[in-house]
Amino acid sequence: MGPSKVLSGLAFTGRRARYTSADTWYPSWASDDKMYSPWTDGSVGPWSSDSHGRLAMTGRARIIGSDPLSLVVEPLGTLMADPSPYEHRYPGGSLVYEGIWYYSTYCLDEPGGQNILGPLVGFHISTDAGATWKEPPTVPAEPLFGESAKYGGVVRFGAPHFVDFGKNMEHSPDGYAYLVGHGTTRPLRRRTWISGDAIFLARVQPDPELVNLASSWEFFIGFDEDASPRWGVDVQAAQPIVRWDGHAGNVAVTWFPGLRRFIMSITDGGAAIGPMSSYILEASCLEGPWHLVTYLRHFGTQGYFLNFPSRFISSDGSVAWLCYSANCANRYDGADLAEDPPGSCYAMCLQEVHLLKAEV
Repeated sequence: MGPSKVLSGLAFTGRRARYTSADTWYPSWASDDKMYSPWTDGSVGPWSSDSHGRLAMTGRARIIGSDPLSLVVEPLGTLMADPSPYEHRYPGGSLVYEGIWYYSTYCLDEPGGQNILGPLVGFHISTDAGATWKEPPTVPAEPLFGESAKYGGVVRFGAPHFVDFGKNMEHSPDGYAYLVGHGTTRPLRRRTWISGDAIFLARVQPDPELVNLASSWEFFIGFDEDASPRWGVDVQAAQPIVRWDGHAGNVAVTWFPGLRRFIMSITDGGAAIGPMSSYILEASCLEGPWHLVTYLRHFGTQGYFLNFPSRFISSDGSVAWLCYSANCANRYDGADLAEDPPGSCYAMCLQEVHLLKAEV
């Protein structure tokens, strides 16, 4: 993971906005020109959700508008889903494609309050913009990919998110929906919702008859001798597209058409109780190689769930808006966590950034 020869960093302009009192915002730009996103552990209008315990629930919202400074966020209710045998159940990969909303959840375990990363359970499906939902056939004890955080099990696709290919997935190179997640390959290496050893990649045809069938999914398993990516159906054979032991946590990827580059954001979350750092990578192919654009030390100062919504990217790719939440721990080492950059708080936060081109 060497330095990028294309981009040299991000410049924050100071233009910013924030909405709601909840986190876990990953907007998906639908064909109706609206965005749809999960959220949880807070409130949006009169609706509130809490992803902890047997009565865990997650929220959904519609985001209306093209100006990040004047959006309307409409709550679309919550859905209760039991995390047993785990302690918590959170929103994962969310995608709206051809009018169908695919919304996954993943679990966390909590032995000794450690928030151990659990598996992707499966996908709830809505064909009416989130008014009604069909539950997945899978459950936390028998999840979609068969991964488990119990008994020393390995989770590769924790806290997964769909690659953002633009409006109605218009820039997917092959019609597949791609999913990134973070985790580890080492059985005794337990990771959290915000920390991991590596980033993994999977793909599926976005079809309500296929997304909840394990046999429909393919996983990146490495490269052929001619550097062509290889795909397989065994999640245990999945190989990282990025690896940095102990520092490869929660991840999201967006395609920037004007740059002809994928931009990846990863949070290096540590113990998840104090300041967090994040970093930005770029690549011309999802499988890599990935190159470092910038490392944002103590961004937020506890910033997490970073992503770049495709709707807010300029045509040449030089300007975008970073979406994230911050400071969920409120205090650290006896002091309040600072809003750094200003506007960083427990909400859907948006910051305008310029992507700086590297000098040739």
